[in-house]
Amino acid sequence: MLELRHLRTLVSLREAESLVEAAERLHLTQSALSHQLKDLEQRLGLPLFVRKTKPVRFTSAGLRLLRLADQLLPQVRQAERDLQRLAGGQAGRLHMAIECHSCFQWLMPTIDQFRIAWPEVEVDFASGYFFAPLPALARGDLDLVVTSDPQTLPGISYVPLFTYEALLAVSNQHPLAARSHVEPADLAGETLITYPVERERLDVFKQFLDPAGVEPLSVRTAELTVMMLQLVASGRGVSCLPNWALAEYSQRGYVSARRLGAEGLFGTLFAAVREDMLGMSYLQDFLLTAKDTSFATLEGVSAKPVSQV
Repeated sequence: MLELRHLRTLVSLREAESLVEAAERLHLTQSALSHQLKDLEQRLGLPLFVRKTKPVRFTSAGLRLLRLADQLLPQVRQAERDLQRLAGGQAGRLHMAIECHSCFQWLMPTIDQFRIAWPEVEVDFASGYFFAPLPALARGDLDLVVTSDPQTLPGISYVPLFTYEALLAVSNQHPLAARSHVEPADLAGETLITYPVERERLDVFKQFLDPAGVEPLSVRTAELTVMMLQLVASGRGVSCLPNWALAEYSQRGYVSARRLGAEGLFGTLFAAVREDMLGMSYLQDFLLTAKDTSFATLEGVSAKPVSQV
């Protein structure tokens, strides 16, 4: 009567804010997800959650199944990993580079979980800030690159991890803090604080300023997100950052975050891998762990492709 897919569905519904988002995470249509939940409730003879609540509010029966899911699903996942080791061998290599300065918030717990699950896989990573990691991936020097800037290279596939919104951080006293969103022309007189990477790899230039033919007054770089936001908070400039990187600082009132354009500026973070590695069990598990960790730890990310946001 009760199947693992039902437990996984309830967990996704708990982590999402709505049926629509839960369906995206499960790669189902909303109608298919609704039908699955209704069928389960009919089998059990009990409602599992209260309709039209956001976030979803579960009944006592739903909470009981979620407790079961929290106990059982990690054991199932571990058993699946053990079987994959038996079927495909345990040893391997996962050398990666990260083109995202703020990715460590979710990447480090992902790597910790992965190392526990695959102790025989050699894991190493290097910063992608000062060299070209995608060509290194194509050469075989690397096995995975986390990037928001995919390039067409032979033998390289891009697996979407999640979609995010890029926001502009301004000081609480800045005139732009009173606006609902900013336009490219608003940055013409501003010092733009960025990470130390080429401007063609930065969303704020590539998707926002350059198409409008706008140049900021000046550009200043900083290595760390916290350094950038300290400069913003003290009125030294403005900065474009992913919503998850800004969430803690804006919620605590250190800075204000505003949309870039009336419709917002969105991007997708990808895991770039060589096509010959896509069948590796440990790589598949790493990608799944990365997605699970991202949705569990980051605020404001989505499974939607950019074109559908």
